[in-house]
Amino acid sequence: MDIKQLIGETTDYDKKVALETKRPKSWCKSISAFANCYGGKLVFGVANDDELVGLSDAKGDAEKISEIIKTHLNPIPEFKLSFEKGKDKIFVIVEVMKGQQTPYYYEGDGQLIAFMRIGNESVPATPAQLRELVLRGSGESYDSLKSRYDFNNMSFTKLKSVYKQRTGNIFEDTDYESFGLIDENGNLTNAGALLADESPVRHSRLFCTRWNGLTKASGIVDALDDKEYTGSLVTLLQAGTDFVRNNSKKAWRKVGDGRIEMPDYPDRAVLEGVVNALIHRNYMEIGSEVHIDMFDDRIEIYSPGGMVSGISLEGKDLLKIPSKRRNPILADIFSRLKYMERRGSGFKKILADYEGQVEFDESKMPVFDADNDDFTLTLYNLNYGHDYVMNVKDTQGGTQDGTQDGTQGGTQDGLQKQIFDMIEENPQISTSEIATRLGVGVRTVKRRIKQMTNIVYVGSGYSGHWEIKGE
Repeated sequence: MDIKQLIGETTDYDKKVALETKRPKSWCKSISAFANCYGGKLVFGVANDDELVGLSDAKGDAEKISEIIKTHLNPIPEFKLSFEKGKDKIFVIVEVMKGQQTPYYYEGDGQLIAFMRIGNESVPATPAQLRELVLRGSGESYDSLKSRYDFNNMSFTKLKSVYKQRTGNIFEDTDYESFGLIDENGNLTNAGALLADESPVRHSRLFCTRWNGLTKASGIVDALDDKEYTGSLVTLLQAGTDFVRNNSKKAWRKVGDGRIEMPDYPDRAVLEGVVNALIHRNYMEIGSEVHIDMFDDRIEIYSPGGMVSGISLEGKDLLKIPSKRRNPILADIFSRLKYMERRGSGFKKILADYEGQVEFDESKMPVFDADNDDFTLTLYNLNYGHDYVMNVKDTQGGTQDGTQDGTQGGTQDGLQKQIFDMIEENPQISTSEIATRLGVGVRTVKRRIKQMTNIVYVGSGYSGHWEIKGE
């Protein structure tokens, strides 16, 4: 067998050029990390530069590897040892299975450390990850645990009304336990606390910001819209999607006798992104919240807590990532509310929703980024950089529909008139502020201004100003 091919077919692997019996931690940490995550293979006899060195005493090394794992791993994970030949050299492969008795600690040198796999490295688990591993090893999850709040002090009118609206069913008293909002003893669970109308979980909040430009500090006005939401997770979901919708535009293109509508962001992709951020976040991370940051060209949806397994998404086929739910009760409730599916296909839905849009190309592919403690989804504005027909409010509050050549009722002249009036009123106004107030793109504003021979910009950057010729 080609050893390099074997490595290439392995989802997660590590390599060591030789067995270091005096430094067992140097490779036992990979055993711990594989067992705590999704398993993996450790190959002995391969150098860091992938040179196939082989082992001079593979059989003897295999016996030592087995003994060291049993001595330094607590509990002992399930593993298999095998020999592979390649280019007349012999290699030892340690295949570690995903463990059920997490956390798996490396024990030695007076240390007791659980490791996680981050990218191609094995790093010590964070306190939050360690708590998650303890819960997983006990067969429990954060959302299933008894909370410190009293069920009798909570109300669930939002959950009940949305359940009736989306399913047609009435929420019965027996549903509190079947949904997992209370345990068999009537105690409020963490899931129940998160879904109560006035959620007492203080760090369960949603911060939404529409930034002015492409970064978080891009001009005279840093933020064009800024909201903080608290309450039931159902409230946070609806508030988040509404915020995106209210700060987005929908372009359209004429086609024959009709038109094709082209939203900045596909509704389903936004919904899936916000649902995933709220449902799969790590609620044991105190002092961090879900954020929706909107820029001219993209939305970034941030959620505390990386992938449940600790794996990195870099280089992975997103359509083949195994579904693992950090908060299974919350996921089940939101699937009952028909906000998500039980089989966990959020990545696929987001990608499919984008690929089905008229203006989609590879440059607008959503980006999923996960590291040790964070997960960020980036959704790109499908209309950014284009100039399509927009609904443009005039100064009297009416609406004009226009096209690029201005043949639909003279909107081009009307748009220039509005730009002229804004500049006349405020010579320091930025093109991005004009664009926001008109509901069009910045490039549209700049192009219209170029066509206006009676306006010139004097100076440079934010210190400059507009001047109207003839004044």
